[in-house]
Amino acid sequence: MAEFSLPKNSKITGKSREHKAAADAGRVKKFKVYRYDPDTGENPRYDKFEIDLDECGPMVLDALIKMKSEQDPSLTFRRSCREGICGSCAMNIDGRNGLACTTAIEDIKGEVRITPLPHMDVIKDLVPDFTHFYAQYSSIKPWLQTVTPAPSGKERLQSPEDRAKLDGLYECILCACCSTSCPSYWWNSDKFLGPAILLQAYRWLADSRDEMTGERLDELEDPFRLYRCHTIMNCANVCPKGLNPAKAIAEVKKLELERTL
Repeated sequence: MAEFSLPKNSKITGKSREHKAAADAGRVKKFKVYRYDPDTGENPRYDKFEIDLDECGPMVLDALIKMKSEQDPSLTFRRSCREGICGSCAMNIDGRNGLACTTAIEDIKGEVRITPLPHMDVIKDLVPDFTHFYAQYSSIKPWLQTVTPAPSGKERLQSPEDRAKLDGLYECILCACCSTSCPSYWWNSDKFLGPAILLQAYRWLADSRDEMTGERLDELEDPFRLYRCHTIMNCANVCPKGLNPAKAIAEVKKLELERTL
């Protein structure tokens, strides 16, 4: 039987620090937050925070902002739009990947455990390193590729029917919640593109204006880049935008198969 273990400097052994709510706090919610600062040379730890829900917004991101502004200014996380559009605040909340800005505190029973997205290198605290993820995104050439010159002074038009084929694809915000929920991506992320990138790849394959379908399929036809997907469906289960990357991947496989018939 194979045994796997984390490197010594990755094991959570650091001494927890506690941040209490005010003595007169009304509704107190407890949070356990992953902390890691590579500059200290210390192992990761969990810090405990108590938040007065009567003095806090309804979302997990509101609680994190309150922790940082009132209890520990060194707490580090990404955030931007607060509307589920930018994907910046993707993290693992109570064992499930999601966006902190759209995850309601009241939906989580008991203590809330917050960690970075799984199976990614951690830069600091709740901030994962997206360098490899973005490099994979760049590799699929996520832009319109054409050979035929566009009509002079005109846009490349689509019929309403062709435009509708992009629904459920273009809404992806590249938060990586799906890819970091995928066991196949955990073990093969060096070669497997993962659900987020493959959904984006299909977005361009499905675009009636793109003229590089053959070249795009040539790049994807690989035992690892595409076919490591085993339809586990974690991706569709956690997508904060309600998309179905597994379906998009199946459509790519279908296009690959049709070329051989």
